[in-house]
Amino acid sequence: MEASPFLLHNPNRFISVRSASPSPRLISVSCTRASLSFYKIQHSSTHFGRSFRHVRGKNQSCIASSSHILVAGSLEEDGTLAVEAASSKDDEFTDLKSWMHKNGLPLCKVVLKERPSHDAKHQPMHYIAASEDLQPGDIAFSVPNSLVVTLERVLGNETIAELLATNKLSELACLALYLMYEKKQGKKSFWYPYIRELDRQRGRGQLAVESPLLWSASELSYLTGSPTKAEVLERAEGIKREYNELDTVWFMAGSLFQQYPYDIPTEAFPFNIFKQAFVAIQSCVVHLQGVSLARRFALVPLGPPLLAYKSNCKAMLTAVDGAVELVVDRPYKTGEPVVVWCGPQPNSKLLLNYGFVDEDNPNDRIVVEAALNMEDPQYQDKRMVVQRNGKLSIQAFHVYAGKEKEAVSDMLPYLRLGYVSDPSEMQSVICSQGPVCPVSPCMERAVLDQLSNYFRSRLAGYPTTLSEDESLLADHNVNPKKRVATQLVRLEKKILHACLQVTEDLIIRLPDHSVSPCPAPYAPHLK
Repeated sequence: MEASPFLLHNPNRFISVRSASPSPRLISVSCTRASLSFYKIQHSSTHFGRSFRHVRGKNQSCIASSSHILVAGSLEEDGTLAVEAASSKDDEFTDLKSWMHKNGLPLCKVVLKERPSHDAKHQPMHYIAASEDLQPGDIAFSVPNSLVVTLERVLGNETIAELLATNKLSELACLALYLMYEKKQGKKSFWYPYIRELDRQRGRGQLAVESPLLWSASELSYLTGSPTKAEVLERAEGIKREYNELDTVWFMAGSLFQQYPYDIPTEAFPFNIFKQAFVAIQSCVVHLQGVSLARRFALVPLGPPLLAYKSNCKAMLTAVDGAVELVVDRPYKTGEPVVVWCGPQPNSKLLLNYGFVDEDNPNDRIVVEAALNMEDPQYQDKRMVVQRNGKLSIQAFHVYAGKEKEAVSDMLPYLRLGYVSDPSEMQSVICSQGPVCPVSPCMERAVLDQLSNYFRSRLAGYPTTLSEDESLLADHNVNPKKRVATQLVRLEKKILHACLQVTEDLIIRLPDHSVSPCPAPYAPHLK
């Protein structure tokens, strides 16, 4: 069965819908503010139908039934719901690219194609492909600003847009809320074809996987051992906090809600619905450069997720005079998928934001956090020394794939400083220029042992080994979420193994292996 539209669907709530007419129409629900819950709609009485005639658009809800996407509809006089599946004629009417051309999109050099979804219950995924051979420097498309959704456009006033963007709500929350309200208008909304396309994509990335923000607890266990799992939970808490602030927008931004003034956000949309919409917007929002704060986050109908992201691509969606355009950075043959740069993001962020992992990501990295021991009597002096050398008392070291040796070399002076205990040695360090510490054989052994044990401990936190990950990825029938999670943890382990190898090579090269590590009551912390 086809799941209901992504922007406004709670998978745990369903309504029994009785068709009142065989004619093909789409479904919507109209009810009073006293009956905002999906559960309560089941018990709507006939006076709701009468009230609909007096107050337009009170809390219409979008629901799906059978194998079709159901986008909008009406409540009949007898209290029943008129149901209608999207017909082929409707599909033609709402074709995204045709709608865009009708509303000002110039002729472009791309076409909308589809690939099958891994889940038979879901529609095939659309993607942007070259409609003709392209060369570097060609303009693939130029979307006029009238077809781009930004805070400035949504709120109608740049001042209030900037106020909201710098206050408690993110741009993503505002954009998500706007499209949720627009979706409730069904075909009456100007953005109906675009929202319909977002529903079709369901917030899935180019590997047809949703962000881990929408995974179940058992699916999140695929990320056990990875710091990404904690990042997912932290981001989810942040979305919850934003949800709790939604009513602030409702009261502040009259221009946004003047079409539906009765629908207070937290009453109109349960948290699960908002979370799904937020993640869907997160997967397709574009960060434009060189524009005002109110326009920096934009939803471009021909942009992601229809455009695939690539870490080593240089092409970007760019704001030009009156439009957002894409200039390609590589040649394309007719029919080839068009890609765009995703920014310098590690794979953990690509998975969290877009639901995919890039094996060739030059920006992939892990973080090693080191902190000076605050109980150290010489903590303040050491803090001054690290700050003088461009570090912090709690320092995040970024370890890039392929550059593990450089990263370990960068950590060692910081860790050595933490092991200095003699006040006279500390004074020598303070008077020296650069990250210089007196290093005794026993101190160096202690520092390298701590680093080696740290990398071993992180590797032990994963429930699988590298070889087991390789075997799982060789299975073409593995669950897509498990596959993409395994890709991530495998790449993390490869970096950790490389760091461990660098550290053990340094231990081997120590001149005297009979020297025991120095005691270190105030050793720096690693996590």
